[in-house]
Amino acid sequence: MQENTNSRSQLRLASDQSPETVMERNIPDTATVMENNIPEKKKGFSKLRIVWRNVYIFAFLHTASLYAIYLVFTSALLKTVMFGLGITAGVHRLWSHRSYKAKWPLRLLLAFFNLIAFQNDIYEWSRDHRVHHKFSETEADPHNAKRGFFFSHIGWLLVRKHPDVIEKGKTVDCTDILADPIVRYQRKYYTPLIGLCCFVMPTVVPVWFWNETYWNAFYVAVILRYCWTLNVTWLVNSAAHIWGNRPYDRYINPRENKCVIISTMGEGFHNYHHTFPWDYATSELGFRWTVTTMFIDFMAFLGLAYDLKTVPLEVIKKRKERTGDGS
Repeated sequence: MQENTNSRSQLRLASDQSPETVMERNIPDTATVMENNIPEKKKGFSKLRIVWRNVYIFAFLHTASLYAIYLVFTSALLKTVMFGLGITAGVHRLWSHRSYKAKWPLRLLLAFFNLIAFQNDIYEWSRDHRVHHKFSETEADPHNAKRGFFFSHIGWLLVRKHPDVIEKGKTVDCTDILADPIVRYQRKYYTPLIGLCCFVMPTVVPVWFWNETYWNAFYVAVILRYCWTLNVTWLVNSAAHIWGNRPYDRYINPRENKCVIISTMGEGFHNYHHTFPWDYATSELGFRWTVTTMFIDFMAFLGLAYDLKTVPLEVIKKRKERTGDGS
């Protein structure tokens, strides 16, 4: 996708558009999804081109994580284990879906969490996610679940993007994301910030604060934490698009998957999310199940988050009766 971060006219246009306008243009209704779910013609097939560098990196990461699990049960301190597995964050609800607004201190904190997670910068993550929603389960979907569990889980990161992802992705407007100076700054200095936030900081904190060894801190708080957060995030792209019920819209692929709900602390209500992507809670059950929703609610209590968007219960009920699978 071409980027034009220096275009002042684009940024002025983005600032004049409401989040609702941006998302209405980027998120299709059920009819559009049904049309997109028509199988691609055979002539549109693109040969997989493996990115061997990524294959080697992820092979090392998962192998090293197995060793880290051994350290968890043999020598790592409990504080190190809790610290390593407890740092998870993303750019899903604020920058991708504009389901609520945040003042700059909260946006800065979320940008920091995004750096710790190391799953691409805010702009790239949000851009790919908007493309995923608009072209869900087609060749233009970066992690098309119709190509199987492995592809939608990790395989899409091991091969070159399908040409449709690049071509149709250009039709998705993301200028509102780049209008945020915090996003632009993070993108400009992403590489050194990643090294500091994702690798150096999680290593030195356990060593300095509770006398953990550098060896254990690196493997548990860095490698295992990173591998864990990647895989639970990928489960939303894979398992939550393949297995589960569809109580809100039976015509789309995303499902309500209990295993994903538990492993991601509430992000597996995926049929609901794809049906009502603007809801900041991403589930009908709201804060009772999702840790992230409780965090946003707390930020709203502090005055750092506002304009939290929800779906009226009557609207949810009518949608379930009209398009749900009856579960």
